[in-house]
Amino acid sequence: MKLYVFPPSPRAMKVVALAEHLQIEHETQLVDLTKGEQTKPEYLGGVNPRGKVPALRLEDGGILTENVAILTYLARTFPAANLLPTDTLGMARALSHMAYLSNTVHPAFTHVMRPGRFATDEKAHDNLKATGKDNFWKLLQEIDGLLAGKDYVLGKQYSAADGYTLVFYGWGKRIGLPVEQLKNYTALKDRLLQRPAVKKVLEREQSPLLQS
Repeated sequence: MKLYVFPPSPRAMKVVALAEHLQIEHETQLVDLTKGEQTKPEYLGGVNPRGKVPALRLEDGGILTENVAILTYLARTFPAANLLPTDTLGMARALSHMAYLSNTVHPAFTHVMRPGRFATDEKAHDNLKATGKDNFWKLLQEIDGLLAGKDYVLGKQYSAADGYTLVFYGWGKRIGLPVEQLKNYTALKDRLLQRPAVKKVLEREQSPLLQS
Protein backbone atom coordinates (compact mmCIF):
# COMPACT_ATOMS: atom_id res chain seq x y z
CA MET A 1 0.00 0.00 0.00
CA LYS A 2 1.04 3.59 -0.56
CA LEU A 3 0.04 6.56 1.59
CA TYR A 4 -0.07 10.00 -0.02
CA VAL A 5 0.49 12.52 2.75
CA PHE A 6 1.86 15.95 3.58
CA PRO A 7 3.98 15.06 6.65
CA PRO A 8 4.31 18.54 8.18
CA SER A 9 0.53 18.64 8.36
CA PRO A 10 -1.13 16.99 11.39
CA ARG A 11 -3.82 15.72 9.01
CA ALA A 12 -1.39 13.00 7.95
CA MET A 13 -0.39 12.06 11.49
CA LYS A 14 -3.45 10.02 12.42
CA VAL A 15 -3.23 7.78 9.34
CA VAL A 16 0.55 7.35 9.46
CA ALA A 17 0.45 6.63 13.21
CA LEU A 18 -2.21 3.97 12.69
CA ALA A 19 -0.16 2.35 9.92
CA GLU A 20 2.90 2.41 12.21
CA HIS A 21 0.87 0.92 15.06
CA LEU A 22 -0.33 -1.91 12.83
CA GLN A 23 3.20 -2.39 11.47
CA ILE A 24 1.83 -2.36 7.95
CA GLU A 25 4.36 -2.56 5.17
CA HIS A 26 3.68 0.61 3.22
CA GLU A 27 5.27 3.30 1.11
CA THR A 28 4.78 6.98 1.96
CA GLN A 29 4.77 9.59 -0.78
CA LEU A 30 5.03 13.29 0.01
CA VAL A 31 2.47 15.55 -1.63
CA ASP A 32 3.79 19.04 -0.97
CA LEU A 33 0.74 21.24 -0.48
CA THR A 34 2.90 24.36 -0.22
CA LYS A 35 3.99 23.79 -3.82
CA GLY A 36 0.51 22.91 -5.05
CA GLU A 37 1.41 19.34 -5.92
CA GLN A 38 -2.12 18.28 -4.95
CA THR A 39 -3.43 20.34 -7.90
CA LYS A 40 -1.14 18.77 -10.51
CA PRO A 41 -2.85 16.74 -13.26
CA GLU A 42 -0.99 13.56 -12.28
CA TYR A 43 -2.35 13.76 -8.73
CA LEU A 44 -5.86 14.87 -9.65
CA GLY A 45 -6.10 12.29 -12.41
CA GLY A 46 -4.25 9.42 -10.80
CA VAL A 47 -4.87 9.73 -7.08
CA ASN A 48 -7.53 12.11 -5.76
CA PRO A 49 -9.61 14.34 -8.04
CA ARG A 50 -10.54 16.42 -4.97
CA GLY A 51 -6.92 17.47 -4.59
CA LYS A 52 -6.63 16.49 -0.94
CA VAL A 53 -4.52 14.31 1.31
CA PRO A 54 -4.30 11.77 2.76
CA ALA A 55 -5.09 9.16 0.14
CA LEU A 56 -4.36 5.45 0.21
CA ARG A 57 -3.44 3.37 -2.82
CA LEU A 58 -4.44 -0.22 -2.15
CA GLU A 59 -2.52 -3.30 -3.17
CA ASP A 60 -4.91 -3.87 -6.08
CA GLY A 61 -4.24 -0.36 -7.38
CA GLY A 62 -7.51 1.15 -6.18
CA ILE A 63 -7.60 4.44 -4.30
CA LEU A 64 -9.31 5.22 -1.00
CA THR A 65 -9.81 8.81 0.16
CA GLU A 66 -11.27 10.61 3.20
CA ASN A 67 -9.87 10.19 6.70
CA VAL A 68 -12.84 8.33 8.18
CA ALA A 69 -12.82 5.79 5.36
CA ILE A 70 -9.05 5.23 5.45
CA LEU A 71 -8.92 4.83 9.23
CA THR A 72 -11.88 2.44 9.18
CA TYR A 73 -10.41 0.39 6.34
CA LEU A 74 -7.04 -0.02 8.05
CA ALA A 75 -8.60 -0.92 11.38
CA ARG A 76 -11.05 -3.44 9.92
CA THR A 77 -8.40 -5.00 7.65
CA PHE A 78 -6.39 -5.92 10.75
CA PRO A 79 -9.11 -6.96 13.23
CA ALA A 80 -6.66 -8.64 15.63
CA ALA A 81 -5.38 -5.17 16.61
CA ASN A 82 -8.81 -4.38 18.07
CA LEU A 83 -8.80 -0.78 16.85
CA LEU A 84 -12.56 -0.57 16.28
CA PRO A 85 -15.51 -2.16 18.08
CA THR A 86 -16.87 -5.38 16.61
CA ASP A 87 -20.47 -4.86 17.74
CA THR A 88 -22.81 -2.84 15.55
CA LEU A 89 -23.62 -0.12 18.10
CA GLY A 90 -20.00 0.32 19.14
CA MET A 91 -18.93 0.63 15.51
CA ALA A 92 -21.67 3.16 14.86
CA ARG A 93 -20.51 5.25 17.81
CA ALA A 94 -16.91 5.18 16.55
CA LEU A 95 -18.03 6.32 13.10
CA SER A 96 -20.27 8.97 14.65
CA HIS A 97 -17.33 10.47 16.53
CA MET A 98 -14.99 10.45 13.53
CA ALA A 99 -17.69 11.93 11.30
CA TYR A 100 -18.22 14.68 13.87
CA LEU A 101 -14.51 15.50 13.73
CA SER A 102 -14.53 15.53 9.94
CA ASN A 103 -17.82 17.35 9.34
CA THR A 104 -18.00 19.80 12.26
CA VAL A 105 -14.70 20.29 14.08
CA HIS A 106 -12.42 20.43 11.02
CA PRO A 107 -14.54 23.00 9.12
CA ALA A 108 -14.53 25.33 12.15
CA PHE A 109 -10.73 25.34 12.05
CA THR A 110 -10.74 25.88 8.28
CA HIS A 111 -12.58 29.17 8.85
CA VAL A 112 -9.58 30.30 10.93
CA MET A 113 -6.84 29.26 8.51
CA ARG A 114 -8.54 29.59 5.12
CA PRO A 115 -11.31 32.22 5.29
CA GLY A 116 -10.99 32.76 1.56
CA ARG A 117 -12.80 29.46 1.02
CA PHE A 118 -15.92 30.93 2.58
CA ALA A 119 -15.90 34.56 1.43
CA THR A 120 -14.32 36.26 -1.57
CA ASP A 121 -14.64 39.64 0.13
CA GLU A 122 -11.43 40.10 2.11
CA LYS A 123 -13.21 42.54 4.41
CA ALA A 124 -15.10 39.57 5.84
CA HIS A 125 -12.02 37.47 6.52
CA ASP A 126 -11.18 38.87 9.95
CA ASN A 127 -14.71 38.21 11.15
CA LEU A 128 -14.63 34.69 9.73
CA LYS A 129 -11.33 33.99 11.50
CA ALA A 130 -12.58 35.32 14.83
CA THR A 131 -15.88 33.47 14.61
CA GLY A 132 -14.13 30.28 13.53
CA LYS A 133 -11.72 30.51 16.44
CA ASP A 134 -14.57 30.97 18.92
CA ASN A 135 -16.49 28.05 17.43
CA PHE A 136 -13.40 25.84 17.35
CA TRP A 137 -12.70 26.52 21.02
CA LYS A 138 -16.29 25.62 21.94
CA LEU A 139 -15.92 22.36 20.03
CA LEU A 140 -12.66 21.50 21.82
CA GLN A 141 -14.47 22.10 25.11
CA GLU A 142 -17.23 19.78 23.93
CA ILE A 143 -14.67 17.08 23.13
CA ASP A 144 -13.18 17.58 26.59
CA GLY A 145 -16.62 16.88 28.06
CA LEU A 146 -17.05 13.78 25.90
CA LEU A 147 -13.79 12.41 27.30
CA ALA A 148 -14.82 12.73 30.95
CA GLY A 149 -14.28 9.45 32.80
CA LYS A 150 -12.62 7.78 29.81
CA ASP A 151 -9.09 6.66 29.09
CA TYR A 152 -9.68 6.92 25.36
CA VAL A 153 -12.39 8.22 23.02
CA LEU A 154 -14.34 4.95 23.09
CA GLY A 155 -13.67 4.17 26.75
CA LYS A 156 -10.92 1.85 27.97
CA GLN A 157 -9.72 0.68 24.57
CA TYR A 158 -7.35 2.63 22.29
CA SER A 159 -8.93 2.93 18.84
CA ALA A 160 -8.60 4.46 15.40
CA ALA A 161 -10.59 7.45 16.67
CA ASP A 162 -7.93 8.56 19.16
CA GLY A 163 -5.22 9.74 16.80
CA TYR A 164 -7.82 11.65 14.82
CA THR A 165 -9.00 13.37 18.00
CA LEU A 166 -5.43 14.28 18.96
CA VAL A 167 -5.02 16.27 15.74
CA PHE A 168 -7.44 18.96 16.86
CA TYR A 169 -5.81 19.39 20.25
CA GLY A 170 -2.61 20.17 18.37
CA TRP A 171 -4.40 22.60 16.09
CA GLY A 172 -5.83 24.41 19.11
CA LYS A 173 -2.32 24.76 20.53
CA ARG A 174 -1.13 26.00 17.14
CA ILE A 175 -3.52 28.98 17.14
CA GLY A 176 -2.91 29.90 20.75
CA LEU A 177 -5.97 28.45 22.43
CA PRO A 178 -5.52 27.49 26.11
CA VAL A 179 -5.88 23.77 25.43
CA GLU A 180 -3.98 22.93 28.62
CA GLN A 181 -7.12 24.02 30.50
CA LEU A 182 -8.97 21.06 29.00
CA LYS A 183 -8.26 18.49 31.69
CA ASN A 184 -9.70 15.38 30.00
CA TYR A 185 -8.41 16.27 26.54
CA THR A 186 -4.93 16.99 27.90
CA ALA A 187 -4.95 13.66 29.73
CA LEU A 188 -5.79 11.91 26.43
CA LYS A 189 -2.96 13.78 24.73
CA ASP A 190 -0.49 12.72 27.43
CA ARG A 191 -1.70 9.13 27.27
CA LEU A 192 -1.33 9.00 23.48
CA LEU A 193 2.18 10.45 23.62
CA GLN A 194 3.18 7.36 25.60
CA ARG A 195 2.27 5.13 22.67
CA PRO A 196 5.41 4.32 20.62
CA ALA A 197 3.80 4.62 17.18
CA VAL A 198 2.23 8.00 17.96
CA LYS A 199 5.39 9.36 19.54
CA LYS A 200 7.51 8.13 16.63
CA VAL A 201 5.41 9.98 14.07
CA LEU A 202 5.24 13.17 16.16
CA GLU A 203 9.00 13.16 16.67
CA ARG A 204 9.54 12.71 12.95
CA GLU A 205 7.26 15.68 12.25
CA GLN A 206 8.76 17.76 15.11
CA SER A 207 5.27 18.30 16.49
CA PRO A 208 4.72 21.09 19.04
CA LEU A 209 2.72 18.53 21.03
CA LEU A 210 6.03 17.14 22.25
CA GLN A 211 6.94 20.45 23.87
CA SER A 212 6.25 20.74 27.58
